[in-house]
Amino acid sequence: MVTPVFRFAPSPNGLLHLGHAYSALLNFDMARAAGGRFLLRIEDIDTVRCTPELEARMLEDLAWLGLEWEEPVRRQSEHFADYRAALEALADAGLAYRSAMSRGDIRRLVEAHEAEGVLWPRDPDGAPLFPGREHERDEEEGGVWRLDVAAAIDHLGARDQLGWMEEGTGPAGETGWQAADPAVWGDFVLARRDTPTSYHLSVVVDDALQGVTHVVRGRDLFTATSAHVLLQDLLGLPRPVYHHHDLVMDDDGTRKLSKSRGDTALAALREAGMTPGDVRRIVGLPRVV
Repeated sequence: MVTPVFRFAPSPNGLLHLGHAYSALLNFDMARAAGGRFLLRIEDIDTVRCTPELEARMLEDLAWLGLEWEEPVRRQSEHFADYRAALEALADAGLAYRSAMSRGDIRRLVEAHEAEGVLWPRDPDGAPLFPGREHERDEEEGGVWRLDVAAAIDHLGARDQLGWMEEGTGPAGETGWQAADPAVWGDFVLARRDTPTSYHLSVVVDDALQGVTHVVRGRDLFTATSAHVLLQDLLGLPRPVYHHHDLVMDDDGTRKLSKSRGDTALAALREAGMTPGDVRRIVGLPRVV
């Protein structure tokens, strides 16, 4: 029988808040209930915004919540070679290409298109889809690596088998088997000149290398799972079970919490006299018995 493996994977680019506490505690509780393992992963591919000082404060907050995790902690900044190998595999298969188009190039092309009265397609986050490989001037000079999503889907063949098992719920209540639709993201970024990987690439490589069996994360990442299962199939990686959970919203219930909201930072709540039990109550999780 395979031991369940759960993980909490924050980025130390700001202070942890109640939303992070909910996700971390939920992963920890589910791992314990399943007799599984709980891992902590530091997603610090952004080596400018992610700092050792913020990481230290993050670890302090998580320990205060009562979480215990296995050592050593995996830090993405120490494993760029793993992501480079995955990128090279995709490039060797003809599925990844260099992109020389800058953000300004893309913006101007989109603006010219929409000036003619035709809306440019957007991804689920509202960003314009990348124009596509055919618009590249010289791929050899590009500083950004992108996945050729159409070629990748064709490479896999049986599109109706591309999907994942959802044990939580999506934004519209989706649960159970979910058919993936990675085309909604266009040719998404795999790496940049200043950051030799992307969230999409690093997260699937890390989950596979760490043997993660259950990915429990916020519902805001539900649609990103289509990109992740595509990369898993292309790279021959195992697919975890996914569980997307509720988001902790701000006071008026319209936006998820942000790291810029200092009043919901765990450090501020702790200094105000709150206990880990209070945090559990606020986010709707049972107290530890």
